[in-house]
Amino acid sequence: MKQALGSIVIGLAVVIAAAVLSNGYMNRNKSENVIFVTGLGSKDFVSDLIVWNASFSRRSMDLQAAYAELNKDREIIKTYLVGKGVGEASIVFASVNIQKEYDESRDNNGNYFSTFAGYSLTQNITIESNEVDKIEGVSREVTELINQGVELYSQEPQYYYTKLAELKIEMIAAATQDAKIRAEQIAQNSNGNLGGLKNATMGIFQITGQNSSEDYSWGGAFNTSSKRKTASITMRLGYLVD
Repeated sequence: MKQALGSIVIGLAVVIAAAVLSNGYMNRNKSENVIFVTGLGSKDFVSDLIVWNASFSRRSMDLQAAYAELNKDREIIKTYLVGKGVGEASIVFASVNIQKEYDESRDNNGNYFSTFAGYSLTQNITIESNEVDKIEGVSREVTELINQGVELYSQEPQYYYTKLAELKIEMIAAATQDAKIRAEQIAQNSNGNLGGLKNATMGIFQITGQNSSEDYSWGGAFNTSSKRKTASITMRLGYLVD
């Protein structure tokens, strides 16, 4: 009896082992019947926000005199910008940066020493506006202030887009659709049937200048120097194939 029972147990073990191995083989083959495709979504767009930074400074041996000159320049700059149609709410003057300057000299014995050379006062100005074309034009004409005795050191405007979240969703949808079309074509060429989506991986969202030679970045390029840009994203999808 014990011998017969042992034979039954061994037989069941063999059957279970065979079933496990068979199931593992089927799952392995099933996992192999997956095709991976990468789709691309891209769109050209125009920036709808501009940020322009500039600075001006004055230097004097007397701190109060330097500040008075700087304050005069600030009023001239503000009047000029408003006259060009820039809204006052878009103009932001930062706090004044004050630095003491020294001239380095050497005496007859070769020793270095410093001599106070005056105060240098600098103030930054930032203009942020949705009137991109207008501010862009003003940034190019600002040298006219030289005729009023003001030297404004202008930086290149930076361009942004305020609807990036919506744009990104649109790009993901386009990249997913592009990948699906590729998968369907591969399945058709292989005389197979495209099954359900098994997994999806989103690539890096990239923003580059239109028609530029910018390189994509592993962390995602984010161009701010071009008004006209191109957004792109990739989606890697895995589909089951029957």
